[in-house]
Amino acid sequence: MSDNTPLLDIKGLTVQYPSPAGWLTVVDNVSFSVGRNDIVCVVGESGSGKSVTTQAAVGLVQPKGGRVTAGSVMFDGQELIGASNRTLNRIRGDSIGFIFQEPMSSLNPAYTVGEQIAEVVRRHRGASRADAWKQAVAALDRVHIASAATRAHAYPHQFSGGMRQRVMIAMAIACGPKLLIADEPTTALDVTIQARILEVLKELQRELGMSVLFITHDLGVVAEIARSVVVMYGAQVVESAPADQLFAAPRHPYTAGLLEAMPQVALERGHDPIAIPGTVAQAHAWPKGCRFNPRCVHRQDGPCTGEPVPLVPDGGGLVRCARAGEWQQGVAAR
Repeated sequence: MSDNTPLLDIKGLTVQYPSPAGWLTVVDNVSFSVGRNDIVCVVGESGSGKSVTTQAAVGLVQPKGGRVTAGSVMFDGQELIGASNRTLNRIRGDSIGFIFQEPMSSLNPAYTVGEQIAEVVRRHRGASRADAWKQAVAALDRVHIASAATRAHAYPHQFSGGMRQRVMIAMAIACGPKLLIADEPTTALDVTIQARILEVLKELQRELGMSVLFITHDLGVVAEIARSVVVMYGAQVVESAPADQLFAAPRHPYTAGLLEAMPQVALERGHDPIAIPGTVAQAHAWPKGCRFNPRCVHRQDGPCTGEPVPLVPDGGGLVRCARAGEWQQGVAAR
């Protein structure tokens, strides 16, 4: 594949889950891509659809009762929507590695961490037990677990939360994936350990040349690691842009609200953090027009509350806001 072709290209992805009220759309016509040797962050509040998007991309919603009703997911030139379980099982854990939020729910307490990493290598690479063990130890060493050869014999409960997350990273990169999907991997960790984990991920990305798709609700994490950002709200992409551009000049009021709620941004601007008013929209009752409009201080009846708002090119990125230029000019004038 050409270096200019995205490694992961999601187009028009729509996902539904059943409910007492019928099928609810929890991912609505979502499109974005991850380039080669790239780091993309998908950010949004709980319920925005960010995690379900990545799960659907690799065939993990159907086992949970969901369904993909539209869209395409191309990974390294191969269509994943509609692919067989055999194909998806071959890709997951090999070409695509995963890190999840809570490692204790992903690690088996009955086996040593070395055994669990080695099993991934054996399953996907057909390595012998001895070679797989060597690769497991090397993976633990790569994520800076001291005395890796010894610690490989330890069980998950013998590691701290931060060390368990490093074990999960080691397992995810053991087969040298092209893409690493990290779903809220630092949420349960304190700030100091979180920073160390992010440094490990950035170092691995540089060394291995892999791409990273990082899912988070924390713009502070985004600022540390992202090259480009996709902002989701109400099951839709509301903004996407290069990271530096998004932080300097957000085009959507929701993105601006997320920034104003960050303590470090508020401190720089000389005020306390400002919470976004209202509550998150729910899939069974999406508002008409812009789905953020009930919480938006820049809302205007008509353009914001009538027809669905499209995602359009704007300022070097994409934005889903009927008043993108107007509200920014108003803020600048104050």
